[in-house]
Parts: sequence; structure tokens; C-alpha cells
Amino acid sequence: MSQAIHGAIGRRGFLAGTASAAAATAILVSGGAILKPSEAWGYEVKALKPGTMRTLVRMARDIYPHDRLADRFYVVAVKPQDEAAAKDPAIRNLLENGVATLDAAAKSKHGTPFVEVGWEADRVRLLRGMETDPFFQKVRGGLVTGLYNNQEVWPLFGYEGESASKGGYLERGFDDIEWL
Repeated sequence: MSQAIHGAIGRRGFLAGTASAAAATAILVSGGAILKPSEAWGYEVKALKPGTMRTLVRMARDIYPHDRLADRFYVVAVKPQDEAAAKDPAIRNLLENGVATLDAAAKSKHGTPFVEVGWEADRVRLLRGMETDPFFQKVRGGLVTGLYNNQEVWPLFGYEGESASKGGYLERGFDDIEWL
């Protein structure tokens, strides 16, 4: 009777399937790299700990949330932080210590590191609690150009790029911004 009620898949089969699906879509931290098998990308970390990069990517998504952007765009936006940390130990310390502080706050309020806090609203509250911190300002400031200057994301927002070389916007449908 249990089979008839629950269908052909039993509880164990369902749990095994969902566990493997979750693993396939998660961002994996392995050695000195972060990987996303379901999207076929990876990034080898240069100076920061892989867990720190994972947290910075989650922060980036929470600070500038765009559901239609894949994680790889957020990794590209955060990558300059890792490159700067490789050149300057003070930046590396700022980022590593900032993530440690953020994780401590998350563990205090939610019992888990920042990246594992399940609700976006809870993560945003944690970030708002530190938005005047130099760590947060450094990450947020880098994201503005790191994310929005990436020409690969422009089509996803409906942005056609600069207009001066095309005669400006005035005679080219300046008001056709369907994404707004």
C-alpha cells in the first residue's frame, strides 16, 4: 500500500536523488578552487581561502541580487578582490577577517556560517548590520564595476552598451527599456 500511495520511488530513493541533485547544483569548495559542476565553471583562488571566495560570491548575490544571472558572473565580479589580495597582504587580511566577522555574526544568530544561512532576508540583515564596515564597503564598491561593467551581462539586462559611437540615444529609441 505504501508503494501505491507514495508512487514508485520510496523514501530512500527520493532522499538519495535530492541529495545528489543538491550536490550537483552546489558551489563546491575543493582544494584551492571553487567549482560549480552544474554550470561547468570553476575558479582557482589565488590569495584568499576558497571558503572566503564562496562567501564573497554569496555576498555579491545578496548585495546585487539578479535571479537571472548565473553564479559565474558573480565570481567574475569578485575575482578582482582575490587578485588585489594576492598583491596586498592588507587587503587579504581585510577580506579574510571581514568574512570571519560575518561568519561569526551568522553563527551567533543562525547557528551556521553566512553561506549556509537559508533565507536571503536573514543574510541581508546580517549584511546591513555591517554596511559601514570597511570590509563591506570594499566588497560592495568592487562589485559595482565588477558586475555591471561586465559586457556579458549587458544583454541579460537589455542594455545595448554605449551609444556615442552609434549616434546617441535620441534618435535610436532611448525609451525602449523593457527590462525596467
